[in-house]
Parts: sequence; C-alpha cells; structure tokens
Amino acid sequence: MFTIAVANQKGGVGKTTTAVNLATAFAATGQSVLLIDLDPQGNASTGLGISTEDRQTTSYEVLLEPASVSQSVLATAVPNVYLIPSTIDLVGAEVELASASQRNLRLRSALRRVAPDSFDYVFVDCPPSLNVLVINALSAANSVLVPLQCEFYALEGLAKLYNTIQIVQRSINPSLHLLGILLTMSDPRTRLSTQVIQDARDTLGDQVLETVIPRNIRLSEAPSHGLPALLYDPGCAGSQSYIQAAREIRDRIGIGGQERVRGRRYSE
Repeated sequence: MFTIAVANQKGGVGKTTTAVNLATAFAATGQSVLLIDLDPQGNASTGLGISTEDRQTTSYEVLLEPASVSQSVLATAVPNVYLIPSTIDLVGAEVELASASQRNLRLRSALRRVAPDSFDYVFVDCPPSLNVLVINALSAANSVLVPLQCEFYALEGLAKLYNTIQIVQRSINPSLHLLGILLTMSDPRTRLSTQVIQDARDTLGDQVLETVIPRNIRLSEAPSHGLPALLYDPGCAGSQSYIQAAREIRDRIGIGGQERVRGRRYSE
C-alpha cells in the first residue's frame, strides 16, 4: 500500500482535481485505489459523486477514532476507486485534537490497522493549509505530490511547505519523500504560463514532472457531474495530461514500490 499526499498550502492550485483524476488513472490499470478526502470543503467527495447525505462516516471520525478506515470506506462510481469522504465537521478536528495524544499520527495509525494488501495506492487530498490535517497526511504518506499552478507568485510559499516536509521527515516520518511538483492550469498561449514553467524548471530542476496539466474547461465541468474528468471526457486535453502524469508518477515510484503494494483488492 503506497500512500501519496497531494499537498500545497495555497488554494486553487488543482489539488482536488489532481487527486481525483490520478486516483482514477491509477485505478484504470486494474489497481485498487483509496482516496481520503482530508479537506473540510469535501470537494473530492463531491467530485466522485458522493452526496452529503451519504457521508455518514467520514475522515473526521477516522481521525477522532470513533470509526476505522474499513467502517468509513465507500465504493464510488469509478471502478476500483474507494473513498473516505469529508464534511465540514472536519473543521473542528484541529481544535479537538489539540490536547489529544498522538495528534499528528491519527491517520497513520488508522491506515496501519488496514491490511496492507487491501489497496494498492492511497491518495490523500489535503486542505490548503499546513495545519494538523496536513501533518497527519504527511505522517501517513510515503511521498508528497505538490500541484503548482502556472501563475504569478507560483513558487511563493514552497519554501514553507518544504520546511514542513523536512520537519515531518526528521521528527515523525523519516521515509517521507517528495515525489514531485506537478504544474497545473497552464495556458500555453500566454507568456506568463510559459515563464512560470521555465522558472519552475530552472529553480526546482528534476523535481518538476515533465507532464504539465493545461487549463481545460472539461476539468472544471466534471465535478458538477460527480465524475472525474477521465470519465466525463476521457479524450479531452486535461484527461490525457492526467493519464500521462499518472504514467510518469508510477515510473518515479518505481517497480519496487509497485511490487510492494500489489495484492488483494478491497472488499466490503
């Protein structure tokens, strides 16, 4: 079971779109994927067609420990993709965990109680912050994927995120590593996007994935239909870019990582 946290403290950079569509792309190869919605906005849950009424047991209950992962998992309309949904209740988790023991390790502990061959991959959609929810995700993850929007000041704040990753590596999760930076919302018609891509590659080198996700209307429309873009319009430029990104990410994880996580499938 290989866990990837999709994180950036900046909002509107495409974290949820990335998490939902990469989960779908990985599942399309026959692998069992769990997506954990750790954002109180619950957009990943909505994007997979899970209504608020159906979110009876959520990531909030998993962190506060009245429920286990297996009690919280929902099947989705996407084959091989399972979800632990989120609601606005998750806003209160930071306050409620403030004095709790092992407050930063709740998600890791919950995932360790799951049979390691239940899922091949786990994606964690993080909120746009560096709070206790994100620390829980980083503590539980094998790697971090950082979506970076192709806009002015795109690189601003990355140093703080890198610092947080290093703190988690030193104090909680020594095996955590940066999987890569995924450039999103690019518009090749504009000089700004082209310059941001070049600046990112010059500054961050091979940490930046070769694949760039374009600004694409189908990516924006898909969540309103409760579907990943890869199912809503698999032929659109955004979907094709996420398919390519998934291939590149699997290559970065490496054959050894894939062999470790390949096993039986989750069943309810």
